Amino acid sequence: MMLRRSAALAAIVVLAAAVAGCASSGGAAAKTIEIGIDLPLSGADASVGRSTLNGMLLAIDQANAKGLPGGYVLQADQLDDAVDGVHSPEQGVSNVRTFVSNANVVVVLGPYNSNVAAAEIPITNAAGMAQISPSAVSDGLTLGSDARKLRRVNPTLNTFFRVCTTDSRQGSAAAAFALKLGLKRAYVIDDDETYGLDLANVFTHDYRKLGGTILGHDHIAKNTQDFTSLLTKVAATKPQLVFYGGTTSTGAGLIRLQMFDVGLGSVPFMGGDGIPDIATVAGKRADGTYYTVAAPNVEKLPSARTFLKQYRAAYHANVGPYSANAYAAAEVAIHAISRALVANGNARPSRMMVLKEVASTDRLSTPIGTIGFDANGDVKEPVLSLYVIQNGHAHFIDQIDVKPEGA
Repeated sequence: MMLRRSAALAAIVVLAAAVAGCASSGGAAAKTIEIGIDLPLSGADASVGRSTLNGMLLAIDQANAKGLPGGYVLQADQLDDAVDGVHSPEQGVSNVRTFVSNANVVVVLGPYNSNVAAAEIPITNAAGMAQISPSAVSDGLTLGSDARKLRRVNPTLNTFFRVCTTDSRQGSAAAAFALKLGLKRAYVIDDDETYGLDLANVFTHDYRKLGGTILGHDHIAKNTQDFTSLLTKVAATKPQLVFYGGTTSTGAGLIRLQMFDVGLGSVPFMGGDGIPDIATVAGKRADGTYYTVAAPNVEKLPSARTFLKQYRAAYHANVGPYSANAYAAAEVAIHAISRALVANGNARPSRMMVLKEVASTDRLSTPIGTIGFDANGDVKEPVLSLYVIQNGHAHFIDQIDVKPEGA
């Protein structure tokens, strides 16, 4: 009899523990707020994608350690938008739809690439969910009729924000810098994607306007691997510079590598913030590559010293071109969530509540400086940096304030 009673008691204790565990688990889930992260995390884009992800995760980890209002905990829900090694707008759309279908996701960080952003914005706009990119620079994502077309469901509602500057400012700065180097004859190539085409067109326009000569402008087909014929044509024009609009994964790496095979190895190569990782493909032949980054050089910023130390301690690696921007983008999202929690009496905020707080961000201190957004979702104090690759390493040249005159 005693054995039966003991066994029954034991069963009750086990059941009670199981129920308590479920309650505890449910309580934890109820106190979790998710942040969707969409970046290229595999293939040719992985080196920049992973270092960008690390910046976001560091900010989220630190926020959780500090604690959020109401005892809430942040959870990163990260998805890869690369397919066959290259960022994919279609995969980005699928990822964002996954975030939208999860009621616990209140904001999205990313994407990295502009053509992916252009595909995703209609989805986040329809859902009324804020999206903050560290690096998508195409002008049409936030400006003019192109931006309005992306807001199909809610035309007057802006849900897309970025902590970087724009293609037009990169292209203009690159054109001026090329001429400052005495490079007056340029051949332009682009990948015919949103980011690359915008960048190449602005460079072409401003380079001509400033007195440079454009020898030719070609668009390459997707997935091209052999550029010998194109580069032979380029070589015949005797350029002093080859400018590429696009990313390492869409052709920059192979073009720079193959320039040496047609006698163009000594000709400088230039592009935007899509090619800082060009040495991963071109190796030593990447030397002589100039590029812009739509962000400040955090190594030179007093505001970034603590971030740099914490990043290196956490990941045992140097920051990538957009690690600090990614950290700042995450800080914007976390700040908005915290403010929305307080405004909602420490109860779970809606996506629209978070969106409202993101839009009203002003003079938020981050490693890349203070951040505030204008009505279009662009930062009020944009800067960019210039670099050159020498002996296999990137070397900082200059930092430029690209705020419009009178702003």
